[in-house]
Amino acid sequence: MDRDHDAVERGAELLKVLGSPVRLGVILALEEHGEQCVHELTDLLEVNQPLISQHLRVLRSANLIVGRREGKEVRYSIADHHVTHIVRAAISHAEEAIS
Repeated sequence: MDRDHDAVERGAELLKVLGSPVRLGVILALEEHGEQCVHELTDLLEVNQPLISQHLRVLRSANLIVGRREGKEVRYSIADHHVTHIVRAAISHAEEAIS
């Protein structure tokens, strides 16, 4: 029973991390476009750099994305591709609810 409770707690934490339209956008952008740096994400998502950086920190701390230094830039990619399935399913469910 404790293991199930721990898994539920971790699942709830994951959903909290994903509970932001910007973070969902980051995951989708990385899935669609592959590895991106901050300025590329700001252009794709039309969100300012400090806000993107803040959301990238949250996603990194949850081990959902990873950063790879390339010169002066850090290039981000998805670390756990399970998360893309969760994001796609949530969006698909939301679209069905609207229809």
